[in-house]
Amino acid sequence: MPWPALGVAALVVALFASVFVGAADITVWDVLTGGLSEAHRVYLVEARLPRTAAAALAGASLAIAGLLMQLLTRNRFVEPSTAGTVESAGLGLVVVAILAPGAPIVIKMIVAMVFALAGTALFLACIRRVAVSDSFIVPLIGIMLGSVVGAVAAFLALSRDLLQMLNAWMLADFSAVLAGRYELLWLVAVLGVLAYVTADRFTVAGLGEDVATGLGLDHRTVVALGMSIVAAVAAVVVVTVGALPLLGLVVPNVVSRLVGDDARRGLPLVALLGAVTVLVCDMVGRSLPGLLAGGSAGAGEIPVGTLVGIIGGAVFLAMMLRGVRNG
Repeated sequence: MPWPALGVAALVVALFASVFVGAADITVWDVLTGGLSEAHRVYLVEARLPRTAAAALAGASLAIAGLLMQLLTRNRFVEPSTAGTVESAGLGLVVVAILAPGAPIVIKMIVAMVFALAGTALFLACIRRVAVSDSFIVPLIGIMLGSVVGAVAAFLALSRDLLQMLNAWMLADFSAVLAGRYELLWLVAVLGVLAYVTADRFTVAGLGEDVATGLGLDHRTVVALGMSIVAAVAAVVVVTVGALPLLGLVVPNVVSRLVGDDARRGLPLVALLGAVTVLVCDMVGRSLPGLLAGGSAGAGEIPVGTLVGIIGGAVFLAMMLRGVRNG
C-alpha cells in the first residue's frame, strides 16, 4: 500500500477511535442506532467532536510548520519549539494579557503571530551572523534564544500573576476544547493548503540561496512567506490549545526517510502523520490515568503536550547521538 493511502487509512481510524475514547460512555452502536441519551448527544457534539478536530488540525499544522522550517534553514533539527518561535508567541500573549486583558481571541492571535514572526526573524538573523557549519549548533542557538524569550515572558507573567496562564499556553491540553472555542484552528487548514500550493518553491529555496537565485527564484520572498506561515501556525495553535513541543521535529524527519525531501510529495504525508500522532497521544492521555487507577473514571488526564514532548525529546536525543556517532 502506498504511504499516502496508508496515512489516510491511519487518520480515518484515529479520528474514529478518538470520538469514542474518553470518560463518557459513548458507543458506536448507540450512535448508529440513535440510542444516545440527550446528555451524551450534547457531549458528543459540543466536546468530543471539537476535541478530535482540534487535535487533528493542531498536529497536522505544526508538523507542516516543522517541515517548512527544516527546508528553509536546511537543518533537520529545527522546528518552532527549537527556534524561539513558540516562546515568542507566548511572550506576545503575555504582553497582550497585560496591556489589553479583555482583548478578543483574534487580537491575541494577531499579537502572538507578530511576536512569533519577530522571534523567528531574530533566529534566522542569528544563524546567518554566526554562519555555523555544524548542524547541531543551529538548534542550540534556537533553544538558547527561546530560553531567553521564555524567561522574559515568565518574568512578566510572574509580576502580573499570569504564570498559570502562560504555562497553559506552553503545554497543549485538549480537555477544555469545546464547540465555539476551537474554530480558529480551521485557519491553519487554509495555511496548510497555501503551503502545499507553494511547496515547489520551498523545495527550491531549500537548496540554498545561490542555487535558488540561479534558478530564478526570489529566495528572500519565499523564505519570508514560509516563515510567515510558520509564525501564523504557531500563534493560532498556542492561542487555541497550547504548544506541542518537538512535534515538528519528529514527523518531518520520519517522512523524509520514507519519501525524501520533496516538499510537494512529503507535505501531505507530514500533515497526516502529524494529525495521527497527536490524536493517538491525546487518546493515550485520556485513557492511561484511568487504567493506572484501576479503571477509575475520575482519574484525570495527561496533557497531550507532555506526551508529545516526551516522544519528541527522545527522538531529538536519538538523532543527535546518531549524528555524533556518524561524525
